Amino acid sequence: MSLKISRPGVAALALMAALMGAAAAGPAAAATTPQTSPQATSQTSTATSTALPGQTPAIPTEFVDLSTSALVADAASHEVTVTYRNDSSADRTVAPQLLVESPDGGPFLKPADVRVERRTATGCWETVELGTQTGTLYTDLVTAQRTLHAGDTLTEVYRVTALSPEVEGTVHPRIALYG
Repeated sequence: MSLKISRPGVAALALMAALMGAAAAGPAAAATTPQTSPQATSQTSTATSTALPGQTPAIPTEFVDLSTSALVADAASHEVTVTYRNDSSADRTVAPQLLVESPDGGPFLKPADVRVERRTATGCWETVELGTQTGTLYTDLVTAQRTLHAGDTLTEVYRVTALSPEVEGTVHPRIALYG
């Protein structure tokens, strides 16, 4: 499968997304949907997918945003429950994700400002590594991916702790959908 993208900026983003998916998921990378513009230029770029037919894409195709809450800076742990029901008639690959967003005017959050933990199937808490980009902290999608069977419900419980009384932000849970 090959994509022809007529806008250089879109081509660069498509290539970057494909490479990030390949780096995160190994040799299987998802194709992005072509972006066309009425003002097409002669510059084109081609991205190739190595995903096998029927294989789940390496990058999400959609996000389901859940209710946000304020990041409470009281040094106490606060639980955030992420729930998603697969109402479709087919199995679906999903990944729960927490974003901890900085205020628009800053200061930007750093991973050392917040601790995020996930409750395991045995009821223990395990620390979740956080990535960061432009003041938004986020949990990894690749390690959180799982297959949710038709009619099943995913429930993940996280614990978020602000480690400094000056920290401000918003906790934004969401579900990444694949394919």
